[in-house]
Amino acid sequence: MTLSKPTVGERLLSFLFIDPLIYMYTVVLGTLSLLSSFFDKDGNIQHGFARLWSTLILKTAFCPVTVEGLDRIDTSKSHIYVANHLSALDIPMLYSALPFQFRILAKKELFSYPFMGWHLSRSGQIPLVFEDPRSSLRSLLQASRTAHSGMPLMIFPEGGRSEDGTMKEFKGGAFFVAIKAKVDIVPVVLVGSFEALPMNHYVIQSRPFKLIFGHPISTEGMAPRDMEKLAAQTKAVMEDIYYAHADIPDPRNSATAKDVQAVDQ
Repeated sequence: MTLSKPTVGERLLSFLFIDPLIYMYTVVLGTLSLLSSFFDKDGNIQHGFARLWSTLILKTAFCPVTVEGLDRIDTSKSHIYVANHLSALDIPMLYSALPFQFRILAKKELFSYPFMGWHLSRSGQIPLVFEDPRSSLRSLLQASRTAHSGMPLMIFPEGGRSEDGTMKEFKGGAFFVAIKAKVDIVPVVLVGSFEALPMNHYVIQSRPFKLIFGHPISTEGMAPRDMEKLAAQTKAVMEDIYYAHADIPDPRNSATAKDVQAVDQ
């Protein structure tokens, strides 16, 4: 897909208005969240600051979010929510749209950032080290205990942002956690944030976003050896939803066409 180039007006709006305000929100609310962590035992206050931070970012960037399918989910129960990852705006989209407290299983590198990293560390988010299998397993077991105790988890199973807007292969960690915790997987499909702020871009282009919940996928009767099968099942569901709503061409169509051509030859 060829992205539209930001206009001069969009560049000026982003550099002179949107970006400075986002930095200000991050410093001010990150500091307040850090201070509140010393007496906020259940995380409600810190989560409230994260929601306010996210809402301000999206309103400042003129990126409204439409939520679909939330009525499919019993939000009183703990679930593992798995979302596709397109942009740095995904986390603000999730925090602003989800009406309940949750924890994120995130790359350890994010915890080293000033203000945002401090919030992640103090608010009970869970760092994941991909390069160290032993540390990664410890993080996954901690995540499964968190979910089993009743706290929902949000995980990006691709392990990082998509560089071209298509959905990448899912890693098994999120599904290992769900099976160990004996909770359902809930597909969460994000649409529009790639076009607004792709990876390695710095100009935010105002776009409407969609956040779409799929039907919960049960892990009942599954063992950890089934995590890859569960990952493939979840990915197929999310791809169907994503490519039906996104401007990104479905790469599965071109793959199918190539397979047919190969058979004909």
